[in-house]
Amino acid sequence: MPERYFDVRWPDDHQESCYSPSSSIEQYFSAGQQYPLDQFVALSDQALKQASERVRQKYGYACSSAMDQLSQIKQRATRYKNMTDPQVLVVRIS
Repeated sequence: MPERYFDVRWPDDHQESCYSPSSSIEQYFSAGQQYPLDQFVALSDQALKQASERVRQKYGYACSSAMDQLSQIKQRATRYKNMTDPQVLVVRIS
């Protein structure tokens, strides 16, 4: 199960590398694509829960790293809720 990192640029230009235990993240995001903040958070939720479930199916336990990453994404996103039309750019998936 190939892990992936997806680098994102938040609305304040802060860049962050995010972790997924599965390549399934590529079904949700495309490098170079910008997403409205709420959509980015919703897609992250779906993608990382799916990735964690794939780990559970293969190894018998969920991926806590995927859930930690999701929590970090949701926490950071709260900083931008009051901005007008906040966008998140997926810079790269590797």
